Amino acid sequence: MASVLLREMTAAEHAAVQKLAHSHTAPAQRVQRAQIIWRASRGESASAIAARVGLDGETVRKRIRRFNAEGLEALKDRHRSGRRPTYTPEQTATVIATALTKPEALGLPFAAWTLDRLAAYLHEAKGIAMQRSRIDEILLHEGLRWRKHETWFGERVDPAFAEKRSHGPVSAGLVR
Repeated sequence: MASVLLREMTAAEHAAVQKLAHSHTAPAQRVQRAQIIWRASRGESASAIAARVGLDGETVRKRIRRFNAEGLEALKDRHRSGRRPTYTPEQTATVIATALTKPEALGLPFAAWTLDRLAAYLHEAKGIAMQRSRIDEILLHEGLRWRKHETWFGERVDPAFAEKRSHGPVSAGLVR
């Protein structure tokens, strides 16, 4: 168990580490790494830091060594080997752009997307066969959330609802 000392940080590094160590919105792994460095900069031992953040001492020492060598880059995740992404960045961007586009602007007969409609449109119009769950993951990762539609007694989502409704059931599957 060799002891390791944190190198002298620049003012910019110190400010960035302190901000990240106290963040409530940054990814948990990055916050934990920043907390290790921040505590080490305050003179805490690796074993004390390890007990505080719930890691073993060797992991804490490894994080400090990596910071000494790489600086702020050490707080980021490294690229790992493994399965390549199933969808290209361009396909993912198309999913996001399409979800942010009003269906009516694309000539579609509805006012709001559902996962089923979005999946069908992406498959038929863009050639991207993607499961609803994957579309949802992509949108959530971008910080996009599905809006709750108004209930039956509130304002209709589709502004042309009354006109369409007066012409009978919208789908052939509906029965009166």
